[in-house]
Amino acid sequence: MEPAPYNRYFSFADWSHVYHVLETRIRAALTKHIRERYSQDVTFVTERPPRIEMGEVATPVCFELAKRLKRAPRQIAHEIAVDLPAIDGVARVEVAGAGYVNFFFSRAAFLAAAVAGAAAAPPVARPDAPKCIVEHTNINPNKAAHIGHLRNAALGDTLVRLLRRAGQRVEIQNYIDNTGVQVADVVIGFIHIAKKSPEEVRALAAQPKFDYFCWDLYASVTHFYEEDKTRLALRGETLKSIEEDRGAPAEMAAAVAPAVVRCHLRTMERLGIEYDLLPRESEILHLKFWDAAFEHLKQTNAIHLATSGKNAGCWVMRLNDAADAADASGEDDDAKIIVRSNGTVTYVGKDIAYQLWKFGLLGRDFQYEKFHTYANGHTLWSTVSSGGSASAPAFGRASIVYNVIDARQAYLQNVVVAGLRALGFNEQADRSIHFSYEIVALTPRCAAELGYTLSDEEARKPYVEVSGRKGLGVKADDLLDRLEAAARAEVDQRHPASPDNERTAIAHTIAIGALRYFLLKFTRTAIIAFDFKDALSFEGETGPYCQYAVVRARNIFRKLREQQPDFDCASLEKVNQEAAERSLAAPDGNTLWEMVLHAGSLGTQIEAAVGAQEPAFIAKYAFQLAQSFNLFYHHHRVLTEEDEAKKIFFLQLSRLVELQLVSALELLGIESPEKM
Repeated sequence: MEPAPYNRYFSFADWSHVYHVLETRIRAALTKHIRERYSQDVTFVTERPPRIEMGEVATPVCFELAKRLKRAPRQIAHEIAVDLPAIDGVARVEVAGAGYVNFFFSRAAFLAAAVAGAAAAPPVARPDAPKCIVEHTNINPNKAAHIGHLRNAALGDTLVRLLRRAGQRVEIQNYIDNTGVQVADVVIGFIHIAKKSPEEVRALAAQPKFDYFCWDLYASVTHFYEEDKTRLALRGETLKSIEEDRGAPAEMAAAVAPAVVRCHLRTMERLGIEYDLLPRESEILHLKFWDAAFEHLKQTNAIHLATSGKNAGCWVMRLNDAADAADASGEDDDAKIIVRSNGTVTYVGKDIAYQLWKFGLLGRDFQYEKFHTYANGHTLWSTVSSGGSASAPAFGRASIVYNVIDARQAYLQNVVVAGLRALGFNEQADRSIHFSYEIVALTPRCAAELGYTLSDEEARKPYVEVSGRKGLGVKADDLLDRLEAAARAEVDQRHPASPDNERTAIAHTIAIGALRYFLLKFTRTAIIAFDFKDALSFEGETGPYCQYAVVRARNIFRKLREQQPDFDCASLEKVNQEAAERSLAAPDGNTLWEMVLHAGSLGTQIEAAVGAQEPAFIAKYAFQLAQSFNLFYHHHRVLTEEDEAKKIFFLQLSRLVELQLVSALELLGIESPEKM
C-alpha cells in the first residue's frame, strides 16, 4: 500500500519540539545552498549519527551530488561544510567518512528553546485543515468487549491523538454492525436456546452486565449449530428479518444492539476513549445508501451477477482480469461477494456504501440524534433513519479516511478500495487507509489461568487465538478489574495513609497506563501474546515505569516548594546559557546532552509515527526518555547541589523531561499520576 500524502496535510511548526525544527531548518538551508551553488535539486535524507560525538544531524547528500557532478563526495562535502551559510541553532558543520555532512547543534541554545517551548500549548486544527475520519473499535454489538477489541481501540484512539497533535481536524467514528450475522446469531440464541420473548429480551437488556450474558449465549450458539447443521438455515432467515426490520427477530435485535453498545461505551470510557459518531448499519440499509451504491456499481460494471458455480445468483465484485477469469469458471472467491443469492448484502457491500458516504460521494446523508453525553460534556451522536436533531453537527465529507481494522480483513478492505476505483474515485481510494494490526492472542499459561481446557498441541503453541464464538478470550472489563486490583494493592502498600478515593484514582491511572502501554509498545504487525504477569509488571518497558519517571520529576518540585515556598518555577524558562554550555560540554556533558536532545525530539517522533502509521514509536520514545531521566535522577542530587547555577540547570532539565514525558504519555492515552 502506498503511503498517504502526509506532507500535504501535516504541519509540525511546534517550537516545543526543537530537534524537528532544527532538522527542518537544516534541510531547507542545504536544499537552497545546493540549488544555488551546484544548480541541482536533490532529494535527500537526514538522519541521526550513530554516536553523539558525530553530531546531531547527518546527511549523505554528497554521494548523490557526486554522481551528478562526477566529483569525489568528500570534496563536495568539504565545500558545503565551509561555504554553507550559518544556520541559527547550528554551532558547526563537519565532514565525516567518505562524504557525509554532519551538523552539530548549539547545545545551550537547543536547551533554551526546548525549555521555553515545552510548556507551550499544542497546535490546534487550522480552520482550512482537511478533515480526517478515524473509524475504530467497531465491536459487533452482540457480546462483551475482549482484549483484542482493546488493541483496536487503543491504536485508533492514539492515532486520533497523534493527528490532533499534528494540528488536524479529526472525526472519530465507531461503526455499529447492528444488522449483521453476529447479532443474528445472538438473536437465534435468545429465541431457540434461552427461549425468550422480545419483551423478556428488552427486560434483560436493561440489566447490568447484559454484554456478559450475551457473551455466554453467543458461545452456546456455536454448539447449537454443531449439534444440527440444518440449523444454520436459521441464520439466513433471521438475518433477512433483521435487515428488513420485521418480526420478533428484528424486535430483539433492536433491543440487544443498543444495550450492548452502551456496555461497550462504558468499557471504553474506563480507558479514556471517546467517539463523535456511531454510524449504524441499519441506517445504511433503511435510508437506501446501499441501493444508491448498488446502482452505481452495476452501471459501471464493477459487479456482475454470477450465473453458475457455487456463487450462482450472487452479485460479485470484478477485481481484475484474473479474477474475472476465475468468475467465468464459477470459482468466485467468497470474499468478493457483494450481494448474496438470497438478496442480503454482505459486510463488504455495505462498507462500500459507508466509505462513499465518508468522502461525501454518495449524495445522501444520515439523520442524527444524541446518543450519549460524556462526563466532560462531549456529545456522542448516532445515526437514525428519521426524526433527527436539527442541531447535529456536519459529519462525513473527509479528505482522508483511516479504517482501524485487523490484518485479517485486509482482503475485504482491498475490495472496498477496488469498489471506489471502479466507480472512478481514484483519489479517494488513495486516501482510504487500512490502519491494520495483528491479533491479540493468549499465552497458554494465560488461557489455563482463565480455566480454558487446552489440547496438548495448543499447550505447546506460543499463543492461543481468542475466539468469541467459542467464548475463549479475556473480557475487557475483567482484565481492567484485575489490573486495577493489582495496582490498588501496590498503592495501598506504598500509601496506606492516603484517602481511599485518592488511592482508587491512582490505582486506576496506573492500571490504564499499564494496559495501554502494553497494547501500544508492540508494532502493529506483531501478534501480541497476552499474559497477565507481563501486563501487570511495573518494571521494565511498561507504562508504570514511564509514569514513575514523571512522579520522580514532580517529587523534585514538590520538595523544592517545601524548601523554598517563594521559588518561582516560571524563572526556569530562562536558561543561563553560559552555565548550560559548561554543563553540556563534551565529553563530560554528553550523557546530559543526549537526554536534552531526546527530550527535544518528540516532534520528530510524532512526525515519524504519523508518517509510518506506527504509534509504537511514541511508546519507545517515552520509555527511552524515562530511562534517561531515571539515570540522571540516580547520578545527580538536584536539590542538594551547592552550585546554584548548576542546581537551576538540573531543575530545568527535570522540568523539560517532565513536560515532554507527560506530553508523550498523553499521546498514548496515559495519564501521569502525582504519586505512585
